[in-house]
Amino acid sequence: MPFLQFPRRCLRYWMSIALTVLGVAVVHFVSSANWLSHHGDFDIMQWRTGGIVSDSSQFNATGCAYLRGMDNILVILKTGATEALEKIPLHIDTTLRCAPHYAIFSDYEEEIAGVRTRDTLGSISEETRHTNPDFGIYNRLRISGRKGLTSEDWTDEENGPYGKPGNPGWKLDKWKFVPMVDEALLVKPDAQWYVFIEADSYVFWRNMVQWLSRLDAKKPLYLGAPMQMGNEVFAYGGAGIVLSNPAMQLVSQFRAGNSTGVERMTADDWAGDHVLGMILKDLGVSLVWSWPLLVPIRVWEFEFFTEGNDHKLWCYPVASYHHMSLQDIQDMWLFEQKWVRFKKDSVLLHRDIFQWHVYDAISSEKDDWDNLSSDNEPEASSTGYPTTFDECARKCSLITDCLQFSFSGRGCSTSTKVVGGGHRLGYSSGWMATRIKALLKNAQKCAKAQYIIAY
Repeated sequence: MPFLQFPRRCLRYWMSIALTVLGVAVVHFVSSANWLSHHGDFDIMQWRTGGIVSDSSQFNATGCAYLRGMDNILVILKTGATEALEKIPLHIDTTLRCAPHYAIFSDYEEEIAGVRTRDTLGSISEETRHTNPDFGIYNRLRISGRKGLTSEDWTDEENGPYGKPGNPGWKLDKWKFVPMVDEALLVKPDAQWYVFIEADSYVFWRNMVQWLSRLDAKKPLYLGAPMQMGNEVFAYGGAGIVLSNPAMQLVSQFRAGNSTGVERMTADDWAGDHVLGMILKDLGVSLVWSWPLLVPIRVWEFEFFTEGNDHKLWCYPVASYHHMSLQDIQDMWLFEQKWVRFKKDSVLLHRDIFQWHVYDAISSEKDDWDNLSSDNEPEASSTGYPTTFDECARKCSLITDCLQFSFSGRGCSTSTKVVGGGHRLGYSSGWMATRIKALLKNAQKCAKAQYIIAY
C-alpha cells in the first residue's frame, strides 16, 4: 500500500515512535555534552562525532602514526599455554598493535592469531626439566601438545601473598624470567630497551616512549614497580619490567657463567621476578622505583588522589596497569585511541584517566559492586551501627572526609579514598559525588607531566 494511503492511526503511530526516538537521542546528546564540558577541555562536538567504534582497527592509523620511538624497543609478552588462546588474540589487536618489534614468550610453541609463540624454557637444563615437578605441564606439552593438558592444569585460584601455588602454570611461570633475557637478545640484540609485560598487563606505549626517551639507554638500567620480599626489593613482573640493553647483557653473561646456580636459585624461590631482581642486585644494578608510572594493580583499584614515595601521582603519566581483565584491556585500548585522536601530542596522566575513564563510572550507586572501602571494619551486630545501605550512606555523609562507602552482609565500610572497585556479589557501593566533584575541582594543576628519572 502506498505510504499516503496508510490509515491516519498508523501514521500517528509511526510519528509517535519517531518523535520518541528523536527525544531519547536529544537527551543522550545533551547529557553527554554536559558530561564532556564538566570533565575537560575537549571540543565537545568533535569528541561526539569522533565516536568510539567496536572495530578498533579504524583507529590504527591515527593511534600509531604519532608514536615515535617504538623502533628502539622490543616488547616481550610473557604467557603460558593455559591462558594464551584466551588472552593473546586481544593483545595482538590492542596492546601489541603499535609495537613494530615484539615477541610472545610461552611454555609452548604454537601459532595464535597468526603469531608464533616462542618456547622460553628450552634452554633450561634437561636435568632440571626432567626432575623438577614444576615442569610436569611443560614436558606433557612437548610430548603431546595441548592434548597433554589435564584438568588439574587448568586449576586457578585467587592471587595470595605467595601467588598461586595451586596453579601448575603459575608454578612453571617463575622459570621464564631469567631465560627470557637470552631469548629476547636473540630476537633483537640491538634494541635499546626491553619491556617485559604479562597477559593481564596494559601498556600505554606513548607514555612509555616519552618516559624512556628521558633516560640513558647506554647505562645498565632496571625499571619497575617495587615489590618487597623480606628486606629485598625487586621489580614486580605484572606491572612491567624494563631493562636497558647493557643491563640485559650483564644478566645474560651472568647466566652463561652460572647456569646451575641460577636454576638452583629459581627452584628455591617462588617468584621469578624476585630471582631476576636478586641477580641484577648482585651485578650492581639497582632498581629504579618506577611507581606511579608502572602500576601493579587494575585501574579500578587505583587510588587516584593518594600520595606515596614522595610522589603526588596526579600529574604523572601512567605507563602500565596490571591484573586487567580482557574487558578492561579492550575498553582501555578504545579509550586511549580516542584520546590520541583528539590529543595526539599529549601524554595520558593519572588525572586524565580518572576524569575521562573512571569518574563517570562512579557517579552513581552500584549493586553487586565492591569499591574496596576499608577505613573501618564492619560491625553489623553493634547497636546503632548501619544495618541498611541507606544508613551506611548516611554514616558516610556525617563523616567530613568520607568519600565512598560499601554495604554487605558484613556491615558498613567507609573510606576517605576514591576507588572504582569491581563486581562482587552481595555488595552495594556508593560515592559522595558532590565531595568528589569538589576534590576534582581543587586537585593539583598539571603544568607539565612529571617523570621518574634515573641518573
